[in-house]
Amino acid sequence: MNRAQLAKIVMAFATCAAIGLSFNASAQESGLGTAGELVDPDVLRVCSDPSNLPFSDDKGKGFENKLAELVAAKTGRKSVAYTWYPMATGFVRNTLRANRCDIIIGYAQGDELVQNTNAYYRSTYVLIYKKNTGLDGVETIEDQKLAGRRIGVVAGTPPAANLAKAGYMRNVQPYPLMVDTRLAPSMAETMIKDLKKGLIEAAVLWGPMAGYYAKEIDPDLVVIPLVKEKSRHMAYRITMGVRPSDQEWKRTLNKVIRENQQEINKILLDFQVPLIDEKDRPITQ
Repeated sequence: MNRAQLAKIVMAFATCAAIGLSFNASAQESGLGTAGELVDPDVLRVCSDPSNLPFSDDKGKGFENKLAELVAAKTGRKSVAYTWYPMATGFVRNTLRANRCDIIIGYAQGDELVQNTNAYYRSTYVLIYKKNTGLDGVETIEDQKLAGRRIGVVAGTPPAANLAKAGYMRNVQPYPLMVDTRLAPSMAETMIKDLKKGLIEAAVLWGPMAGYYAKEIDPDLVVIPLVKEKSRHMAYRITMGVRPSDQEWKRTLNKVIRENQQEINKILLDFQVPLIDEKDRPITQ
């Protein structure tokens, strides 16, 4: 479920998925937790990708940048500082695990490379297509209307397994899972541009990426959350990632999430993230 961290991380085990830390009062004063936590008490040090919209970028335009500002304010940090590293192999090892930063704002629940906070949102893969092209009303990958259609999907992600089970792989256009966005456009951006051009007839993407780029590239595209799949499920919980040793920091972040969920949702919805609850119902506010 990775942003493309999520999305990439969740998409990898999932997307996206990849895809918390703090202290008690005395730890805040000393800069060291009672269990040896090394979280900076004054600056929110964020591990992030510098070119990974809609999640993050070095200009602060992503929704994870906005969430970092919220977390900093709610935990009494004076500022936000970033350690930039592309969302690719070695991301956690070279950022969080190297103690160069203290939090990954978006990380798929269940990955063992980090300790997860409580989930602060749940989203799903989506199906995207143009209106009035014979696909209106399609809500699942298994729908027979997709038979024979050129379908874009990220290689190795959960939707690819469902497409294979439905027997549609011979018509699939694969897109790479990992892209260094410092050197090339996001594969989500590329896929939706291909859809607009007619090079593919439908696309299946991690929802946070799809919602953002669909609005940016063609607001008339239909975006359908894949919550009715009969095979592999398409929904994933997204957390904040911290070092396994940082128990107090994790508890602090869980408190921030619990007390500010509505504000968090607003930031996500402003970026067209398709939010769903535990019963797969849409969250609209």
